[in-house]
Amino acid sequence: MKSPAVGVGTALAVVAGMVVALAQTPPTTSVDGLVSAAKEAAGLEWPGTFLRLCVAPPPAASGAAPAANVAPAGPPAKDRWYAEPAKVADNFYFLGTKIHSAWALVGSQGIIVLEALFDYAAPDEIAMGMRKLGLEINQVKYVIISHAHADHDGGAKFLQDTIPSAHLVYGGPDWDAVDKSANHAGGKPKHDTVATDGMKFSVGDASVQIVTTPGHTPGTISFLFEVKDNGKPLRIAYVGGTAIPFNGSAAYYDGYIASVKKMAKAAADFGATALMSNHTEFDNAFYKAHTAANRKPGEANPFDVGKAAVGRYFTMVEDCTTAAKVRAAQNAARSR
Repeated sequence: MKSPAVGVGTALAVVAGMVVALAQTPPTTSVDGLVSAAKEAAGLEWPGTFLRLCVAPPPAASGAAPAANVAPAGPPAKDRWYAEPAKVADNFYFLGTKIHSAWALVGSQGIIVLEALFDYAAPDEIAMGMRKLGLEINQVKYVIISHAHADHDGGAKFLQDTIPSAHLVYGGPDWDAVDKSANHAGGKPKHDTVATDGMKFSVGDASVQIVTTPGHTPGTISFLFEVKDNGKPLRIAYVGGTAIPFNGSAAYYDGYIASVKKMAKAAADFGATALMSNHTEFDNAFYKAHTAANRKPGEANPFDVGKAAVGRYFTMVEDCTTAAKVRAAQNAARSR
């Protein structure tokens, strides 16, 4: 007859333990709570982005802004950055380095190149990479650049000079920055096409839709596009700029978060099941691209993570950015 009492006692203990656990869980409005939520959203798919956006650097480096459009003093040793090109899907190719990504989307009436890499990498990775893959560089109709930082647009002038018939595309504010620059890495390209929100660049049966996402730079643009993978459509959301400073203003973070929400909705509406970026640390592109290229027939594309995982990426980025906003406000208050 004592077992019911034991059962009640056990239940009460469990409830008490849950209450204690809940009490110990940091509120989602605190830095710890936001970081915890972001870590959960990151899951196994987005650890690199989580570490970059949610883990503040040491105080001495915390004021560092995203890299400006200035090339390094000299190119690093080639074996540190060079990567072989890879066929990622039926009409989609990786042309990046071990660190930074560039891509070729092939349509029935031409090719679209995404990103231009550092100036020292573009000739080997993009021009020679296309040749290795059997792609004709003179078929490139557009070179679309996500934002005006040297690791993604240092090769812009090289590509413009190499493929004079191709249109070079930036977001408006970043074209302004390029036009005003006095020491643009790789040389200053000539002003060409300005990407606006919702604009589509098509090469027959393949196209890239622009989503303006200011934040990383004022003119950052992101992309939505579909590729064919083993004959089936694979819809991709491509984030054009990710890194944030850790000492920004509230207005900066609010603007960045607005762009995150905008791109999250655009990706969901598009039905994207793959998420790509322009740094391997954010999407594991270098490894995934070569895994995709070496798949056995019928194996899934490693970039195809599903709609839920794509959605969690944007949740994580929003939580990390909100944590950075709270942290920056706290640091500013302490310094007064």
